[in-house]
Amino acid sequence: MAITAIVDYKAGNLTSVARALDYLGHRCEITDEPQRLQRADRVILPGVGAAGATMANLNRLGLAEVLRNEVAAAGKPFLGICIGIQVLLDCSDEDNATCLGIVPGRVVRYPSSVDGRPLKVPQIGWNRVRQVRQHPLFAGIRDDAHFYFVNSYYPVLAAPELTIGSSDYGVSFTAALARANVVATQFHLEKSGAAGLRVLDNFCKWRLVGGEG
Repeated sequence: MAITAIVDYKAGNLTSVARALDYLGHRCEITDEPQRLQRADRVILPGVGAAGATMANLNRLGLAEVLRNEVAAAGKPFLGICIGIQVLLDCSDEDNATCLGIVPGRVVRYPSSVDGRPLKVPQIGWNRVRQVRQHPLFAGIRDDAHFYFVNSYYPVLAAPELTIGSSDYGVSFTAALARANVVATQFHLEKSGAAGLRVLDNFCKWRLVGGEG
């Protein structure tokens, strides 16, 4: 049975993601060992936390290089969730962090006001996600389905065509992206009810075809 490795970078909702995968019947393990990421059939980088601390831990544990070279560049299915989408990019305004550089772009903070009206930051709660283009990650998910967000920052892609889902919170932003074997969501799949579970299940059953994504 295929094994999904959940990256343990010493923060985040790791056990919540593991419980969700167990519920769906997918074998998984939480690990901070580079060799186990290399052996896994697919990899999930989930969680919450600040970009600077996340990258510091990934670098300290020797996981950043493995995620770049042995997972993303090697063509292994790779899913980022919440902070996991943000650190895929080149850099983040949060902590002025240098990130993984797997997907070109940067992470910026939501505006504090829009048209003179204050905007509460972080965004916390349910929000609609528009499916910008079809992707196996959204199989069986209706367009404009609600997902759960907890974010102060959002990704700005250098290549907007990599966006597969978008949402609005003061600005329109990338809520989900796909580039070949790499997919990611700004929203928490493990907190998004049936829709979130369906996306996780889709990822675990995803079989890449050609240059998909």
